[in-house]
Amino acid sequence: MSKKRILVLGSTGSIGKQALAVIDFHSDKLELAGLAAYASVELLQAQSQKFGLKPELCVLTKQDGMDAMLALIDKSQADIVLNALVGSAGLRATMYTLELGLTLALANKESLIVGGELVTNLAKPEQILPVDSEHSAVFQCLLSGGVGPALKTLWLTASGGPFRGKSREQLAVVKSADALAHPTWSMGPKITVDSATLMNKGLEVIEAHFLFGIDYDDIKVLTQPRSLIHSMVEFVDGSTMAHVGTPDMRIPIQYAFSYPERWQSPIDFSIDYRQAGMLELAQPDTDTFGCLQLAFDAGRAGGTAPCILNAANELAVDAFLKDQIGFLDIEAAVADALSCFAGEVASLQSVEQLEDLDTRVRSYVTGRLIRV
Repeated sequence: MSKKRILVLGSTGSIGKQALAVIDFHSDKLELAGLAAYASVELLQAQSQKFGLKPELCVLTKQDGMDAMLALIDKSQADIVLNALVGSAGLRATMYTLELGLTLALANKESLIVGGELVTNLAKPEQILPVDSEHSAVFQCLLSGGVGPALKTLWLTASGGPFRGKSREQLAVVKSADALAHPTWSMGPKITVDSATLMNKGLEVIEAHFLFGIDYDDIKVLTQPRSLIHSMVEFVDGSTMAHVGTPDMRIPIQYAFSYPERWQSPIDFSIDYRQAGMLELAQPDTDTFGCLQLAFDAGRAGGTAPCILNAANELAVDAFLKDQIGFLDIEAAVADALSCFAGEVASLQSVEQLEDLDTRVRSYVTGRLIRV
């Protein structure tokens, strides 16, 4: 059996590094086809040397640009493209991968949040394999749940992040270092802050809507502090399937690479289900953590509204990580941008339309948040 060739976009980030660990662990089944990273040149060089890649199969996007990365997708001869880029910058890579007919292992949720129907209209059945743990869980439950219109409700789970149970008064004084101390997952800084605000779960709601064609009224969110239940699918006959597993991103990454097969896990794991409270579930506190409701609102508004939500959030999270604004200012910035640009919400037409709107939203939020 020939090896699957994997192209890793965003190789120096958290998902990218874990993907390379999976490829290394299953070197008898997987082969690295190429690497792209934003700016970490020394780490990119080290990764390239470890896997014996030719220099022309490595791209530094900050230096070489988006066109070079798109050319890499074309010339890498990959079977699977892992899009683990951070933020809306991943949209063009997602669309080009689909246009070429390649399998897309999608870890860049912003592609679907911003691109919506532009992305789903390009994709053939099972051409997009979700890498987010929650969407991988839904995908696997649906595979086992039967055929036909059997789905009733999707239950997405959130850990609640490091601030679960805190009041808004307490949140007003937290710092970026506090937000980065996630209790269960090892992730990059942007997604870790999104988890703390519950925006990450809101973005995943929008992503689930597009991935699985599910109405927003049929997507529910629960907190599960141990991060063992990754999602649940409720069917029309009253049955519910839950995907339960160790909170380690190498597992859903590997499944995207191995699908439709299952391979030996690259991690040592043991879950003692006899422990009390192991699978505790609760309603999220959307009064304290308002970003989740903002995401639902933007998703229901449709069109370019999720693009506005995403651009404002990316800019605000970056400012928070630089200690330029407070934690609650992230939510305020997103709400302000959605209100300001509400009159410009339109149906999706092109990537250029989205990139123009993204730029204008970021400029607006910068002017409101960061005073010189």
